[in-house]
Amino acid sequence: MTKLIISIIVAVWVVAIALVSVQNASLVNLRFVFWNSIDLPWGLVLAGGAAIGFFMGGCIPLLGNGASDDRK
Repeated sequence: MTKLIISIIVAVWVVAIALVSVQNASLVNLRFVFWNSIDLPWGLVLAGGAAIGFFMGGCIPLLGNGASDDRK
């Protein structure tokens, strides 16, 4: 059941990214402190942010040391 829910969430994100990127094809420039990126399509920025979020969310359980695991 958990895999189904995760698959549905990812599918909704993919559809949302596709819709937003088609409707809003403007270019954006990312700025962070002294760093500026090249002009990127909004859909690519949104997809990159979602991919980084899913990756970080998948890595968080791996960072624990297992001390709080109640399984025996």
